Amino acid sequence: MSVTAARFTKGRLMMGAALGLATLAAGACTPLRAHQGYIIDADLVNSVQPGVDNRNSVLQTLGKPSFTSQFNQGDWYYVARDTRNFAYNNPKVTSQITLRVMFDQNGTVTGVSRGGVEQIASISPSGEKTPTLGRKRGLFDELFGNIGTVGAIGGPPGGGGDRDQP
Repeated sequence: MSVTAARFTKGRLMMGAALGLATLAAGACTPLRAHQGYIIDADLVNSVQPGVDNRNSVLQTLGKPSFTSQFNQGDWYYVARDTRNFAYNNPKVTSQITLRVMFDQNGTVTGVSRGGVEQIASISPSGEKTPTLGRKRGLFDELFGNIGTVGAIGGPPGGGGDRDQP
C-alpha cells in the first residue's frame, strides 16, 4: 500500500468517525415527546350520560380515575398530559385534558366537564429554607438540648426536677 493510499484511507476513516459523532450529537438534541396519564377516548367519554350512569358503569366504561376529589367526594378526575422536552431543559406541557365526572350522594352521574392547560397552577416555593415556628436553635442546643428533659420511668416528664415551675 502506498503512502498516498494510506493517507486517503486514514482520511476517510477520520471523516466517517466525525460524521458518526455529529450524528450522535444531533440525535441527543432531538425533542422528546411523552404522554402521561389517562388516554382519553372521545366515544367512551361521550357515552357517559348524566342521570343514567352510576359509579360502577363509569368505572367499567372509563376505568379507574387518575384521582378523586379531596373535598367533594363525589368527583372523579381523569387527567391526560402531553409534554415536550428538549435536551436538558425541564419538560414543557404542550396539552392537557382534565375530565371531571361529578356524582350525587346516590352515586349517579350529575355532570361531565373538560378542562385544559388553563387549569395548570404555577407555584413558586419560597427560598431554600422552610420557615418554622418557635425560636432558632443553635448547634449546641440541637446536640445537648434534650439532656435532662426525659422523665424517670413512671415519673412526671422533665426529669431535671422542677425547673419549669416558678
